[in-house]
Amino acid sequence: MGVQDLVRWFLPKEDHFYTFLEGQAREAREAVEVMVTLRKGESLSAVRDKIAEIEHRGDKLFHDLEDALAETFVTPIDREDLQKIASELDDILDFTNAAIRASVLVGLREFSEPMNRLVDVLLTATTELEKGILLLRKHDYEGIRGPVGKVRQLEKDADNIYREAIRGLFDDESVDAKQVLREKEILEDLENAVDRCDLVAGTLANLAVKHG
Repeated sequence: MGVQDLVRWFLPKEDHFYTFLEGQAREAREAVEVMVTLRKGESLSAVRDKIAEIEHRGDKLFHDLEDALAETFVTPIDREDLQKIASELDDILDFTNAAIRASVLVGLREFSEPMNRLVDVLLTATTELEKGILLLRKHDYEGIRGPVGKVRQLEKDADNIYREAIRGLFDDESVDAKQVLREKEILEDLENAVDRCDLVAGTLANLAVKHG
């Protein structure tokens, strides 16, 4: 046990840091769940507004965590790791929000099949991340490896979906340049959101090695 770990043992537990991260992970998942409602007839503008509200809540959690870091001497895990996970979780929500905002901005009527596939991957990835984040409070670093491994595979799946979708857009001569640009931006935002899930998974994996 290192000196920092020994100090943490004796000082009061700052468990609210876990609460912040768990809240961020929950908001990221809930934003994607709202996006799924597009397939049930929900309008793009309504989904955009709902996700914007979730994104604001996520931003508040992120800023509250950063404020708490500035006021706390000893944290339950290294402050750099806390800040890194929080920032990466915030990015997931930002890219999810960017995707739906771009959809409304360019006048998209509905998500394409590849977009829906990416949304499905993103929903599974955020669900797995939430499981991993919940295990941090329990210091179950061995258990964290399960969700981390699943997210790593999901990122590869998303990359393949994205590449196939872009190739299909450029190969289809019936699709005009404007449509290519519109759909490419939304696909990129969704794929970037999954990429950020993979970054969180990587940070959790490092924690598992450091503390496991």
